[in-house]
Amino acid sequence: MTHINALDPGASPLDYYGFELRRHREAAGLTQRQLGDILNYTGSLVGQIETARKLPTPEFSERADAALGTDGMFSRLVELVLRSRLPAWFQQVAELEGRATEISTFQMGMVHGLLQTDAYARATLGALDQTELDDRTAVCLARQRIFEKGEPPVLWMVLSEAALYQEIGGPEAMRGQLEHLLRFGADPRINVQVLPFSAGEHAGLTGSFTLFHFESGPAIVYTEGYGSGHPTANPDTVKDCSLRYDHLQAAALSLRDSAELIRRVMEERYGEQRDTGGDSVA
Repeated sequence: MTHINALDPGASPLDYYGFELRRHREAAGLTQRQLGDILNYTGSLVGQIETARKLPTPEFSERADAALGTDGMFSRLVELVLRSRLPAWFQQVAELEGRATEISTFQMGMVHGLLQTDAYARATLGALDQTELDDRTAVCLARQRIFEKGEPPVLWMVLSEAALYQEIGGPEAMRGQLEHLLRFGADPRINVQVLPFSAGEHAGLTGSFTLFHFESGPAIVYTEGYGSGHPTANPDTVKDCSLRYDHLQAAALSLRDSAELIRRVMEERYGEQRDTGGDSVA
Protein backbone atom coordinates (compact mmCIF):
# COMPACT_ATOMS: atom_id res chain seq x y z
CA MET A 1 0.00 0.00 0.00
CA THR A 2 1.23 3.49 -0.84
CA HIS A 3 2.17 5.46 2.30
CA ILE A 4 0.84 8.98 2.14
CA ASN A 5 4.06 10.50 3.49
CA ALA A 6 5.99 8.85 0.66
CA LEU A 7 3.68 10.07 -2.09
CA ASP A 8 5.79 11.64 -4.85
CA PRO A 9 3.87 14.50 -6.51
CA GLY A 10 6.11 14.20 -9.55
CA ALA A 11 5.37 10.52 -10.13
CA SER A 12 2.15 11.07 -12.11
CA PRO A 13 -0.76 13.50 -12.47
CA LEU A 14 -2.76 11.26 -10.10
CA ASP A 15 -0.03 11.43 -7.44
CA TYR A 16 0.19 15.20 -7.85
CA TYR A 17 -3.59 15.52 -7.44
CA GLY A 18 -3.48 13.45 -4.25
CA PHE A 19 -0.56 15.41 -2.87
CA GLU A 20 -2.29 18.75 -3.49
CA LEU A 21 -5.60 17.53 -2.06
CA ARG A 22 -3.89 16.49 1.17
CA ARG A 23 -1.90 19.75 1.34
CA HIS A 24 -4.97 21.95 0.92
CA ARG A 25 -7.08 19.85 3.27
CA GLU A 26 -4.49 20.08 6.04
CA ALA A 27 -4.04 23.82 5.41
CA ALA A 28 -7.79 24.17 5.99
CA GLY A 29 -7.46 22.26 9.27
CA LEU A 30 -9.76 19.44 8.16
CA THR A 31 -9.52 15.70 8.66
CA GLN A 32 -10.31 13.36 5.79
CA ARG A 33 -13.64 12.57 7.40
CA GLN A 34 -14.51 16.24 7.87
CA LEU A 35 -13.69 17.06 4.27
CA GLY A 36 -15.68 14.03 3.17
CA ASP A 37 -18.70 15.25 5.11
CA ILE A 38 -18.45 18.67 3.45
CA LEU A 39 -18.14 17.12 -0.03
CA ASN A 40 -20.82 14.49 0.66
CA TYR A 41 -18.32 11.68 0.15
CA THR A 42 -16.77 9.30 2.65
CA GLY A 43 -13.55 10.12 4.45
CA SER A 44 -12.26 6.79 3.14
CA LEU A 45 -12.68 7.98 -0.44
CA VAL A 46 -10.84 11.21 0.34
CA GLY A 47 -8.01 9.12 1.76
CA GLN A 48 -7.90 6.85 -1.29
CA ILE A 49 -7.67 9.84 -3.62
CA GLU A 50 -4.97 11.43 -1.46
CA THR A 51 -2.91 8.24 -1.70
CA ALA A 52 -3.42 7.87 -5.47
CA ARG A 53 -5.40 4.65 -5.04
CA LYS A 54 -8.65 6.05 -6.45
CA LEU A 55 -9.38 8.29 -9.41
CA PRO A 56 -11.08 11.61 -8.63
CA THR A 57 -14.12 12.53 -10.69
CA PRO A 58 -14.97 15.93 -12.18
CA GLU A 59 -17.84 16.22 -9.66
CA PHE A 60 -15.54 15.48 -6.73
CA SER A 61 -13.07 18.05 -8.06
CA GLU A 62 -15.69 20.78 -8.40
CA ARG A 63 -16.82 20.20 -4.81
CA ALA A 64 -13.23 20.18 -3.56
CA ASP A 65 -12.55 23.49 -5.28
CA ALA A 66 -15.61 25.03 -3.65
CA ALA A 67 -14.82 23.63 -0.18
CA LEU A 68 -11.10 24.42 -0.19
CA GLY A 69 -11.22 27.71 -2.12
CA THR A 70 -8.78 26.52 -4.77
CA ASP A 71 -10.18 28.63 -7.63
CA GLY A 72 -10.87 25.72 -9.98
CA MET A 73 -7.44 24.10 -9.57
CA PHE A 74 -8.76 20.57 -8.97
CA SER A 75 -11.30 20.90 -11.79
CA ARG A 76 -8.48 21.78 -14.17
CA LEU A 77 -6.15 19.14 -12.80
CA VAL A 78 -8.69 16.31 -13.04
CA GLU A 79 -8.69 16.69 -16.84
CA LEU A 80 -4.97 15.93 -16.89
CA VAL A 81 -5.40 13.06 -14.42
CA LEU A 82 -8.11 11.37 -16.44
CA ARG A 83 -6.31 11.84 -19.74
CA SER A 84 -3.15 10.35 -18.29
CA ARG A 85 -5.08 7.18 -17.44
CA LEU A 86 -6.03 6.52 -21.03
CA PRO A 87 -3.98 3.85 -22.83
CA ALA A 88 -0.69 5.41 -23.95
CA TRP A 89 -1.53 4.93 -27.62
CA PHE A 90 -4.87 6.72 -27.18
CA GLN A 91 -3.70 9.77 -25.24
CA GLN A 92 -2.79 11.62 -28.43
CA VAL A 93 -6.33 11.12 -29.72
CA ALA A 94 -7.81 12.67 -26.58
CA GLU A 95 -5.49 15.64 -27.11
CA LEU A 96 -6.69 15.97 -30.72
CA GLU A 97 -10.31 15.87 -29.55
CA GLY A 98 -9.56 18.62 -27.06
CA ARG A 99 -7.98 20.91 -29.69
CA ALA A 100 -10.26 20.26 -32.66
CA THR A 101 -12.81 22.78 -33.88
CA GLU A 102 -14.59 20.14 -35.98
CA ILE A 103 -14.63 16.34 -35.71
CA SER A 104 -16.05 14.21 -38.51
CA THR A 105 -16.24 10.49 -37.86
CA PHE A 106 -17.54 7.44 -39.69
CA GLN A 107 -18.32 4.46 -37.47
CA MET A 108 -19.11 1.03 -38.86
CA GLY A 109 -19.98 -1.11 -35.85
CA MET A 110 -20.45 1.03 -32.75
CA VAL A 111 -21.24 4.52 -31.50
CA HIS A 112 -18.22 6.81 -31.20
CA GLY A 113 -16.88 7.20 -27.65
CA LEU A 114 -17.75 10.90 -27.55
CA LEU A 115 -21.44 10.01 -27.73
CA GLN A 116 -21.53 6.81 -25.66
CA THR A 117 -23.57 6.37 -22.50
CA ASP A 118 -22.12 4.93 -19.31
CA ALA A 119 -23.76 1.51 -19.82
CA TYR A 120 -22.72 1.27 -23.47
CA ALA A 121 -19.12 2.31 -22.74
CA ARG A 122 -18.92 -0.09 -19.80
CA ALA A 123 -20.10 -3.01 -21.94
CA THR A 124 -17.66 -2.14 -24.71
CA LEU A 125 -14.67 -1.78 -22.41
CA GLY A 126 -15.55 -4.86 -20.39
CA ALA A 127 -16.00 -7.26 -23.30
CA LEU A 128 -12.70 -9.03 -22.55
CA ASP A 129 -11.36 -7.24 -19.49
CA GLN A 130 -13.35 -6.46 -16.33
CA THR A 131 -10.42 -5.11 -14.30
CA GLU A 132 -10.79 -1.55 -12.97
CA LEU A 133 -13.87 -1.21 -15.16
CA ASP A 134 -15.36 1.66 -13.14
CA ASP A 135 -12.22 3.75 -13.52
CA ARG A 136 -11.72 2.89 -17.19
CA THR A 137 -15.32 3.80 -17.97
CA ALA A 138 -15.02 7.11 -16.12
CA VAL A 139 -11.83 7.91 -18.02
CA CYS A 140 -13.50 7.14 -21.34
CA LEU A 141 -16.56 9.27 -20.60
CA ALA A 142 -14.44 12.17 -19.35
CA ARG A 143 -13.47 12.85 -22.96
CA GLN A 144 -17.02 14.11 -23.50
CA ARG A 145 -16.28 17.17 -21.39
CA ILE A 146 -14.93 18.84 -24.53
CA PHE A 147 -18.57 19.68 -25.28
CA GLU A 148 -18.72 21.76 -22.09
CA LYS A 149 -16.03 24.18 -23.27
CA GLY A 150 -16.87 27.77 -24.09
CA GLU A 151 -16.27 26.96 -27.76
CA PRO A 152 -16.99 23.23 -28.12
CA PRO A 153 -16.16 21.46 -31.38
CA VAL A 154 -18.72 20.65 -34.03
CA LEU A 155 -19.18 16.89 -34.28
CA TRP A 156 -20.53 15.02 -37.29
CA MET A 157 -21.01 11.26 -36.95
CA VAL A 158 -22.06 9.04 -39.82
CA LEU A 159 -23.09 5.78 -38.22
CA SER A 160 -23.71 2.54 -40.07
CA GLU A 161 -27.23 1.21 -39.57
CA ALA A 162 -25.56 -2.03 -38.43
CA ALA A 163 -24.45 -0.25 -35.23
CA LEU A 164 -28.10 0.25 -34.28
CA TYR A 165 -28.64 -3.51 -34.28
CA GLN A 166 -25.34 -4.59 -32.71
CA GLU A 167 -26.66 -5.24 -29.21
CA ILE A 168 -23.98 -3.94 -26.86
CA GLY A 169 -24.75 -4.25 -23.15
CA GLY A 170 -28.21 -5.75 -23.66
CA PRO A 171 -31.59 -4.28 -24.70
CA GLU A 172 -31.81 -1.77 -21.86
CA ALA A 173 -28.33 -0.39 -22.51
CA MET A 174 -29.06 -0.14 -26.23
CA ARG A 175 -32.36 1.65 -25.66
CA GLY A 176 -30.57 4.11 -23.40
CA GLN A 177 -27.84 4.63 -25.99
CA LEU A 178 -30.27 5.29 -28.82
CA GLU A 179 -32.31 7.62 -26.61
CA HIS A 180 -29.06 9.46 -25.89
CA LEU A 181 -28.39 9.95 -29.61
CA LEU A 182 -31.89 11.35 -30.10
CA ARG A 183 -31.32 13.99 -27.42
CA PHE A 184 -28.82 15.77 -29.67
CA GLY A 185 -31.50 16.60 -32.22
CA ALA A 186 -31.78 20.18 -30.99
CA ASP A 187 -28.02 20.74 -30.75
CA PRO A 188 -26.58 22.07 -34.04
CA ARG A 189 -23.05 21.27 -32.88
CA ILE A 190 -23.65 17.51 -32.53
CA ASN A 191 -25.03 15.83 -35.62
CA VAL A 192 -25.81 12.15 -36.21
CA GLN A 193 -26.56 10.67 -39.63
CA VAL A 194 -27.27 7.00 -40.26
CA LEU A 195 -25.87 5.24 -43.32
CA PRO A 196 -28.69 2.82 -44.18
CA PHE A 197 -28.31 -0.74 -45.36
CA SER A 198 -29.98 0.36 -48.59
CA ALA A 199 -26.89 2.45 -49.45
CA GLY A 200 -25.22 -0.78 -50.55
CA GLU A 201 -21.52 -0.49 -51.33
CA HIS A 202 -20.12 2.75 -49.95
CA ALA A 203 -16.94 4.77 -49.46
CA GLY A 204 -16.36 3.52 -45.91
CA LEU A 205 -16.19 -0.22 -46.50
CA THR A 206 -12.49 -0.27 -45.61
CA GLY A 207 -13.22 0.77 -42.03
CA SER A 208 -14.03 3.48 -39.51
CA PHE A 209 -12.04 6.72 -39.46
CA THR A 210 -12.12 10.19 -37.92
CA LEU A 211 -11.10 13.56 -39.35
CA PHE A 212 -9.94 16.33 -37.02
CA HIS A 213 -9.95 19.96 -38.15
CA PHE A 214 -8.27 22.75 -36.19
CA GLU A 215 -8.31 26.53 -36.06
CA SER A 216 -4.74 26.47 -37.35
CA GLY A 217 -2.59 23.65 -38.65
CA PRO A 218 -3.32 20.75 -40.99
CA ALA A 219 -6.22 18.35 -40.62
CA ILE A 220 -5.47 14.92 -39.17
CA VAL A 221 -6.96 11.52 -40.01
CA TYR A 222 -7.19 8.91 -37.27
CA THR A 223 -7.74 5.19 -37.76
CA GLU A 224 -7.59 2.51 -35.11
CA GLY A 225 -6.48 -1.10 -34.81
CA TYR A 226 -6.33 -3.56 -31.93
CA GLY A 227 -4.39 -1.80 -29.18
CA SER A 228 -3.00 0.86 -31.50
CA GLY A 229 -4.00 4.16 -33.07
CA HIS A 230 -2.77 5.72 -36.29
CA PRO A 231 -3.06 9.52 -36.62
CA THR A 232 -1.61 11.08 -39.76
CA ALA A 233 -1.47 14.51 -41.35
CA ASN A 234 -0.29 13.10 -44.71
CA PRO A 235 -1.98 15.42 -47.26
CA ASP A 236 -2.88 12.57 -49.63
CA THR A 237 -4.47 10.53 -46.84
CA VAL A 238 -6.39 13.54 -45.53
CA LYS A 239 -7.61 14.38 -49.04
CA ASP A 240 -8.71 10.79 -49.67
CA CYS A 241 -10.56 10.46 -46.36
CA SER A 242 -12.19 13.88 -46.76
CA LEU A 243 -13.55 12.78 -50.15
CA ARG A 244 -14.72 9.50 -48.65
CA TYR A 245 -16.48 11.36 -45.85
CA ASP A 246 -18.25 13.67 -48.30
CA HIS A 247 -19.59 10.63 -50.15
CA LEU A 248 -20.64 8.93 -46.92
CA GLN A 249 -22.58 12.01 -45.84
CA ALA A 250 -24.23 12.19 -49.25
CA ALA A 251 -25.27 8.51 -49.03
CA ALA A 252 -26.47 8.80 -45.42
CA LEU A 253 -30.00 9.73 -44.38
CA SER A 254 -30.76 13.34 -43.49
CA LEU A 255 -30.57 14.35 -39.85
CA ARG A 256 -34.37 14.18 -39.58
CA ASP A 257 -34.67 10.81 -41.31
CA SER A 258 -31.75 9.45 -39.29
CA ALA A 259 -33.52 10.39 -36.05
CA GLU A 260 -36.70 8.69 -37.25
CA LEU A 261 -34.79 5.49 -38.03
CA ILE A 262 -33.01 5.53 -34.67
CA ARG A 263 -36.35 6.02 -32.90
CA ARG A 264 -37.99 3.22 -34.85
CA VAL A 265 -35.17 0.74 -34.13
CA MET A 266 -35.16 1.77 -30.48
CA GLU A 267 -38.89 1.17 -30.08
CA GLU A 268 -39.23 -1.95 -32.23
CA ARG A 269 -36.04 -3.75 -31.23
CA TYR A 270 -35.31 -2.46 -27.72
CA GLY A 271 -38.74 -1.51 -26.41
CA GLU A 272 -40.37 -3.11 -23.39
CA GLN A 273 -39.88 -6.87 -23.35
CA ARG A 274 -42.95 -8.95 -22.41
CA ASP A 275 -43.25 -12.48 -21.14
CA THR A 276 -45.58 -15.06 -22.63
CA GLY A 277 -48.41 -13.81 -20.39
CA GLY A 278 -48.11 -10.29 -21.77
CA ASP A 279 -46.61 -8.75 -18.63
CA SER A 280 -43.72 -6.35 -18.96
CA VAL A 281 -40.39 -7.79 -17.84
CA ALA A 282 -38.17 -4.89 -18.81
